[in-house]
Amino acid sequence: MVDLFVDCVLVKNNKDQDELDTEREITLRLQNRILMLFFASAACETCQQFAPTLHNFFKKLTDEFYVERAAQLAFLYISLDESEEQLESFLKELPKKSLFLAYEDPYRRELEAMFNVQQLPTVVVLRPDCSILIPNAVEEIIRLGPDCYRNWQEAAEIIDRNFMISEDFAEKSMRSFSDPVRRLKYKVEDEKKEKKKKKKKKKQRGWGGGGDDGVEVEGGTDDKEGGGSPW
Repeated sequence: MVDLFVDCVLVKNNKDQDELDTEREITLRLQNRILMLFFASAACETCQQFAPTLHNFFKKLTDEFYVERAAQLAFLYISLDESEEQLESFLKELPKKSLFLAYEDPYRRELEAMFNVQQLPTVVVLRPDCSILIPNAVEEIIRLGPDCYRNWQEAAEIIDRNFMISEDFAEKSMRSFSDPVRRLKYKVEDEKKEKKKKKKKKKQRGWGGGGDDGVEVEGGTDDKEGGGSPW
């Protein structure tokens, strides 16, 4: 994945538009992640309509409000806008955790040709090794929403069993908090019951006659003859 952007400057879609301009920074951001390349333009009406859906899709997979742990997913906007003003305007519709290429970066058009983008919007989904997982995932994202990430994860052979949508996590997390306490409570109670049973059996053997050899009982003595009352 890093090889595809090793000589690039990736820009964060935050207030300061911080740049990732070293191989180390880019590696930390993209390594072992599925990458979505979003080709779009502010002048495209369909792109404008799709942007909120894509924003919500990415947010539900990476925002801690929705998931216990963010999905191994990165988002890079490849602007095909005709002006820098259009690019800046469209960035407002995209997630704050997304990345983009600056308007003056010619690599935007190279990527467009590299992935043979024929229509807008297009979301090219890449495996961590840069191979194409899905040429255009727009329809799948609209149809399945965040659930399609699980399919991508399996197909890309990324194992992350800690990933869990919050709706699934809520019930399990509540159960996980109470289970250890409940198991400890039952364990202590079972141990107490077991001790009472053993104590009762010893008393019965000691007072009822005919116990095991050398068994020590409360209120009695060792009866090696196997006899009756200790009196």
